[in-house]
Amino acid sequence: MNAPLKIGIAGLGTVGVGVFRLLVEHAAGFISDRSQRPVVVAAVSSRDKGKCRGIDISKVRWHDNPVALADDEDVDVVVELMGGSEGVAFDLIRKALENGKHVVTANKALLALRSVEILELLKKSKGTLSCEAAVAGGVPIIKGIREGLAANKISAVYGILNGTCNFILSEMRSTGCDFDDVLKEAQVKGYAEADPSFDIDGIDSGHKLSILAGLAFGCVPDFSSVHIRGISNISPIDIEFAEDLGYRVKLLGIARRTEKGIEQSVEPCLVPESAPIASVDGTLNAVYVDGDYVGNVLFTGEGAGGEPTASAVVADIIDVARGRVLPFLGMASSKAEILKPADINERIGSYFLRLIMLDQMGVLADVSAILRDCCVSIESVLQRGHSFGQPVPVILISHEMSEGGMLKAVKLISKLKSVVKSPHLMRIETFGTIY
Repeated sequence: MNAPLKIGIAGLGTVGVGVFRLLVEHAAGFISDRSQRPVVVAAVSSRDKGKCRGIDISKVRWHDNPVALADDEDVDVVVELMGGSEGVAFDLIRKALENGKHVVTANKALLALRSVEILELLKKSKGTLSCEAAVAGGVPIIKGIREGLAANKISAVYGILNGTCNFILSEMRSTGCDFDDVLKEAQVKGYAEADPSFDIDGIDSGHKLSILAGLAFGCVPDFSSVHIRGISNISPIDIEFAEDLGYRVKLLGIARRTEKGIEQSVEPCLVPESAPIASVDGTLNAVYVDGDYVGNVLFTGEGAGGEPTASAVVADIIDVARGRVLPFLGMASSKAEILKPADINERIGSYFLRLIMLDQMGVLADVSAILRDCCVSIESVLQRGHSFGQPVPVILISHEMSEGGMLKAVKLISKLKSVVKSPHLMRIETFGTIY
């Protein structure tokens, strides 16, 4: 059998411990068989050496400074599981690639925000970078796009990329509870962080989407071009009215290839309840890829958690052991194009607009005048309850139109004295022929 592949792990949090345990538990079994060589943990680094983690690290070398793993001659593969786009995580990856070592990472923020620097390092390095665990946890979406769908020209990639948000929206629908109450439940269950803004504001999904867009369209990931809206403004009223109309609310990451460039957005959308993605609930992720020859392909599964993510990390390690690592974006780094973003204001679609308005004469006439002046055509109007002089919810469903025109109308409507809360706008996504 070939010489052992020696691993250095930086970061012993939930995922790092899962990777360590998986490699140790199965080292003498199927991992060696599938890798065609032994795979062993040679060194580790984390913040606190004495912390109880439920694993025995006494037999591996400890480095106080994670970057030292890159200079350790007894480490072939550096596994970066610390997270963050700045500081020691990037320093470690940079040093490892400069030293010609292979890198495996789950760091979506770093790949989304510093991909230009990563690609430049890869051009000069004998090492490689693998990142299956950076998107959708244990779901093999990166391998799916980069390998299984390599023969296809991809027109769109979209889906549910954040389990925390999907849990919150699913619970709001099933219980009728407010956003804040369900968020607290998610925190108690460990699905949401103490500071949940990274998830609920859509940033996490945006990082993942930019990586998927780079893979799908052969371009450098560009997080700055992702149009992002979070879920904190969604109310039970929105979810209830959406269901009455035959829709469910999902936070979707959507990247499309258009004649005017690449559209990238993360936002809560209404999807038909008959669409497969509408029934993906709880903490699950689901990603669709639309290829010209294969058609529409769905990947779904647990998108977070120590064990699913560790599974993806170790799959990358096995690829390195086999000697079959593919380029970061599935092509030579020099071939990656600069992404040309489409103007989101020119995006065409239908919209769900929720207004909280005073129930009094002339109110709808004022709204209608603004919509007319902004060339917004309304398909239907729903109002529940009548209480003259008191606030009531009114839902407007638009025909297809430009997003810029709709946003202009919403801005003007929000200034009406009869509108007592900020309007809430969501796209209606049927995905055309993709379903």
